Amino acid sequence: MTWLFWGGGLIVFYTYVGYPLILWLRGRWSAVPVRRAAITPAVSVVMVVRNEGAVIGAKLENLRGLDYPAEKLEIVAVSDGSTDGTEGILSAFKPRVRMIASQETRGKAAGLNDAIAAAQGEIVVFTDARQKIEAGALSLLIENFADPEVGCASGELMLGDPEQGESQQGMGMYWRIEKKIREMESASGSVVGATGAFYAVRRELLSVLPLQIILDDVYVPLSVRRQGKRVVFDARARAWDVPDLGSGREFARKVRTLSGNYQLVQVAPWLVTAENPALFRFVSHKLMRLISPFALVAVLISSCLLPQLIYRFALTLQIFLYGLSLTAIGSLALGPLTRLADAAWTFVVLNIAALVAFTNFVTGRKVAWTR
Repeated sequence: MTWLFWGGGLIVFYTYVGYPLILWLRGRWSAVPVRRAAITPAVSVVMVVRNEGAVIGAKLENLRGLDYPAEKLEIVAVSDGSTDGTEGILSAFKPRVRMIASQETRGKAAGLNDAIAAAQGEIVVFTDARQKIEAGALSLLIENFADPEVGCASGELMLGDPEQGESQQGMGMYWRIEKKIREMESASGSVVGATGAFYAVRRELLSVLPLQIILDDVYVPLSVRRQGKRVVFDARARAWDVPDLGSGREFARKVRTLSGNYQLVQVAPWLVTAENPALFRFVSHKLMRLISPFALVAVLISSCLLPQLIYRFALTLQIFLYGLSLTAIGSLALGPLTRLADAAWTFVVLNIAALVAFTNFVTGRKVAWTR
């Protein structure tokens, strides 16, 4: 039982502390800077939308207002069986927007394949319908491709309001930690994945996406890395999104992401072999988070059964933190403990989502792309 406690504790510690520490040390000892420069290659911005009539007009205005030479920028939008007037809005933006309309719903990957095939730019930029890209962000993102070693560049997703700043709570806190890990990965080599709302790839490095793929923003960057090019993260190139879409939608989105990690290994088994030059980072960043909830359960059970004082203390600490996390549900004001409660609840939710994702995996339940 002792080994269960310490083994589980080591897994949790490595996942959330050890791996970031290794990245920090590598960044200090062997940093790999990106040789950026102001360049303006032809760029194709691509996105797949379905029933986004409420936001697509604002998104297209946002793209049209980017600080990038208009003659070097094309927008390719694929409507994935939209039925709410989305296609009419897209048509109103011609000829700046090239619309590809699918009469049936085929999924995001199929739409991206169509968009990539139609794209004519040297660099293909992926984005989504909801997020707002800062005016100068595209030019900043493209600067990374002045370095011939860079094959993919990811922007930064800010959760909050551009005027009031980034959210300080809940998933906003989690996302800031996640971005810090990506910054450290980039500083010492390559990032495991990209920010799906805003990332760019050299078109020559893109291949046909598997139709069932959920996480194109992980599959595509890792495919680029497999071809020997770097995947970098640029915190200067920012897009904004609302910090909270509602607890139900946020949880479903996290389950979808974690389920996508299981799917990645099924669809692309080379990811867990020596063919993946980012194997260590992929396992540490993505797969260890799938194991973490089982390790937490092992620590809890073993600390209940072991009589020594250190395990009694560990049990008390776990009960306190899990209990504190529940107070975040009711938004109780706990003074200096409020932020700790919010962080604890976010941690609990993420690990519950990982358990749900595991259930989806073993039962064969498919998690498809949704708006």
